[in-house]
Amino acid sequence: MAPLLHFPPDLLLKAQGIRVLFLDVDGVLTDGGLHFTADGETTKRFNTLDGHGLKLLQKAGITPAVVTGRDSPALRVRLQALGITHARFGTEDKRPAAQSILDKLGLDWSQAAAMGDDWPDLPMMTRCAFACAPVNAHIEVSGRAHYVTRTLGGAGAVREVCDVLLVASGRYVDLLRAYLA
Repeated sequence: MAPLLHFPPDLLLKAQGIRVLFLDVDGVLTDGGLHFTADGETTKRFNTLDGHGLKLLQKAGITPAVVTGRDSPALRVRLQALGITHARFGTEDKRPAAQSILDKLGLDWSQAAAMGDDWPDLPMMTRCAFACAPVNAHIEVSGRAHYVTRTLGGAGAVREVCDVLLVASGRYVDLLRAYLA
């Protein structure tokens, strides 16, 4: 069975050996819009393609982790539903937050990928082995990414990155085969 998805060989080489994917939330896992209820609660819209991609990453032995400058009940509910246990909330300085997750996992930056869309994500992205950005990221971020998605943040961009990592890890075909059997 040949998959329909293909990536350039040099991109896959860059993504090999990744064991953790750090994700920003607003603008990456969501469209970046902040929606407030009349009571002041923040609501967020998440994409199911992204969610399934993150579950597939976990099956492949790649840990998704969230490092975000904001916090909300909606985000915590979504992460719990996805089984994502490594998260740092309300942090403006994302590098030490990501470093603490690396330390907990016994990994280093050479085994890390990061996806962000704005300046606060750059300290993670510039240290990791594989940096990614959604197509609607700020130019200073997308210009420093190894991979810029074709899809907008919150609209399947994280799934694109998950697919790159799954192909690079050699697990994509086996995981797909389970759905086609």
